Amino acid sequence: MFRASPDARILIASQAPGIRVHQSGIPFDDPSGNRLREWLGVDRNTFYDSTLFAIIPMGFCYPGTGTTGDRPPRKECATTWRKPLLRQLPKIETTLAIGQYAIQWHLGIKRKSTLTETVRHWRDFFPEMIPLPHPSPRNNIWLSKNPWFEKDVLPWIKWHIQQHIG
Repeated sequence: MFRASPDARILIASQAPGIRVHQSGIPFDDPSGNRLREWLGVDRNTFYDSTLFAIIPMGFCYPGTGTTGDRPPRKECATTWRKPLLRQLPKIETTLAIGQYAIQWHLGIKRKSTLTETVRHWRDFFPEMIPLPHPSPRNNIWLSKNPWFEKDVLPWIKWHIQQHIG
């Protein structure tokens, strides 16, 4: 459920695969992936080029369904495998921390009190880290309540990504 090359310069730190991705074995092979590629301004082939993007989720298996959506990623995945995997990616310059679990793990006490405030203050972590909401269609309400994200943040992210892959 992950893709990586030691040459990758951008890390996509996602949460855990949804059921569709779990079945296909291809990260972001779903509507969330379509939206994420749009946010980054890249096509599918570029996105899956592991020499450009490393895609490593916080959990490697579908965690199941909870009361308000998918359950959180299983903690033992990140605890056991994350640091050794990241050590294999020496050229990473920017990490896109996608969703609250990835943001919590990557930013720790540096994050703000909410996901919204952390994303709103993305410049505090840039260029090493860019916190993002999850691109899931379930977050359409969040996106409609926070139009500044698409208006102000996404153009910068697209520009930054192009500088690294162009």
